[in-house]
Amino acid sequence: MKLKVTLDHNGFIPDQYAKFAPDNYRYDGMPTVNFPVIITDIPQNAQSLSVSLIDYDAVPVGGFPWIHWLAANLPVTNIPEHLKAHQLKNVIYGTNSTWHDVKMNQAPENPEINQAYIGPMPPDKTHLYTLRVCALDTNLPLQNGFFLNDLRTQSAAHILASATLELPARSH
Repeated sequence: MKLKVTLDHNGFIPDQYAKFAPDNYRYDGMPTVNFPVIITDIPQNAQSLSVSLIDYDAVPVGGFPWIHWLAANLPVTNIPEHLKAHQLKNVIYGTNSTWHDVKMNQAPENPEINQAYIGPMPPDKTHLYTLRVCALDTNLPLQNGFFLNDLRTQSAAHILASATLELPARSH
């Protein structure tokens, strides 16, 4: 399996999907429109895809990897820009790291933010974001709001193929 994400002319995730997104690519101030992902060489017997986007460069800044995007039971095809706006029937969305603010009573729970793509917003320097797409032999028995550990354990015995890309996003 192979992934392709079109980067800007400097080799970064394009601004509209990250820290410098325009207002129409934001929800409540957060960049919530995902970049499209072209996927090739998907196994023929795949029944669904899952996606994750994690910032491991966030560890020195916040103490843990920052989860930007989790989704499962995607159709076996390319991932379109603004996946959530397509309202695809079986797609379910996992909880990203903005959940930390909800748990700390610093923000209200809001699935449009907490269970959505949240674009990269590196605070200190260029960060690399790990995009992983898995082809699965089934739809996963998860519910909206699932966590990364749920995705990992539920998909472990069902991964037919996976691919990762390291995608840089600029901080300024």
